[in-house]
Amino acid sequence: MNKNKLNCETDNPDLTSLPNIGKEMKKQLLAVGIQTPDDLAAIGSREAWLKIRAVDPSACYNRLCGLEGAIRGIRWHHLDETVKIELKAFYEANH
Repeated sequence: MNKNKLNCETDNPDLTSLPNIGKEMKKQLLAVGIQTPDDLAAIGSREAWLKIRAVDPSACYNRLCGLEGAIRGIRWHHLDETVKIELKAFYEANH
């Protein structure tokens, strides 16, 4: 089983099984009601970031990219440039 896929076959997949999601990001996601990888995929990186930003004004562009990379199952550094540009525009519009 590829543990980076969001459709994990375990009963309770942990957010930290996703790339870019460490203990602190997991705490923030849980605090805003995102409890599983499927929850994150359903809400999307942008909405998840907005929720986190509402409780942590220091939420930065890299955190937004980290969430997007987690959904895609890749490290955020490996996001396509087009995706990074779109995320940067979203970040700047909502910062």
